[in-house]
Amino acid sequence: MINVINNGFNPAQFPKSKMISVNGIELEVFEAGLQNAGKPIVLCHGFPEHAYSWRHQVPVLVAAGYHVIVPNQRGYGNSSCPTEVTDYDIEHLTGDLVGLLDHYEYENATFIGHDWGANVVWRLAQLHPKRVNKIINLALPYQERGAKPWIESMREVFGEDFYFVHFNQQPGVADTILEENTSRFLSNIFQKNMAPTLPEPGMLMINLAKAEKPLGEPLMSKSELAVFISSFEKSGFSGSINWYRNLDRNWHFLKNVDPIIQQDTLMIYGNRDVIPKFERLPEFVPNVEVASLDCGHCIQQELPEETNLLILKWLEKHNF
Repeated sequence: MINVINNGFNPAQFPKSKMISVNGIELEVFEAGLQNAGKPIVLCHGFPEHAYSWRHQVPVLVAAGYHVIVPNQRGYGNSSCPTEVTDYDIEHLTGDLVGLLDHYEYENATFIGHDWGANVVWRLAQLHPKRVNKIINLALPYQERGAKPWIESMREVFGEDFYFVHFNQQPGVADTILEENTSRFLSNIFQKNMAPTLPEPGMLMINLAKAEKPLGEPLMSKSELAVFISSFEKSGFSGSINWYRNLDRNWHFLKNVDPIIQQDTLMIYGNRDVIPKFERLPEFVPNVEVASLDCGHCIQQELPEETNLLILKWLEKHNF
């Protein structure tokens, strides 16, 4: 029988972190399970998140026999926060994950990504295909490279106030506002059922940082939210926002990279998420299976048991 329940996991029970030197920086890494079990699985968080975003999945995966590795990626938590914007491009972000595999002496691993973490996993499979065994991605489908750089395309479609564009056009502005309103911003963004308020996102992140009242229902308890707040009060937001500031650089970097991902893949969507499904996903990921859950963007936190069941059944089916 597959056990998908985390039995009331709380902040005190999350694995203790350790610092690991990889790729010229240090990553704060939380791990659980047996290293030599031969079943490594790496969980990659999104924005504005933390390794703790996977708190519901860690104990369940460990119980299923996996060695679970959960980094705070560069710019997050106690991991290194380089000052150069270009130190957050996709070459560096995927290089960090390769460095983690080298540290643990794993030839490859299964990677699970959510949001920006999913984007890094997609590109890891393109840039370092031999290091990726299988893929499970949540919320963010594969992004086709297209004919124009991503920020340029977004500017044409959504305008200058779209937060991806604003992050690139006004360096430091959003960083400061989010840091001045860290608790409010994180309280407001980690809400369920916000989709009706977001058809015209505009200055979405800044609006969330300034909003007096939450726009939905709380996604997590106050003690869980405190983990995120404490982390960003220490790290600030510049490192994590710098991921966005490299999108066009990434577009150029990927010019001659094979766009097709061959690994067995599970793509999990939230039906209430504002990020649309990518109907042409099988063209780029031919071995993909698609599942959907009735939730918003933070799938693994909003519906943890349902997410765990999908993940464990899929892994069992594919004989990892």
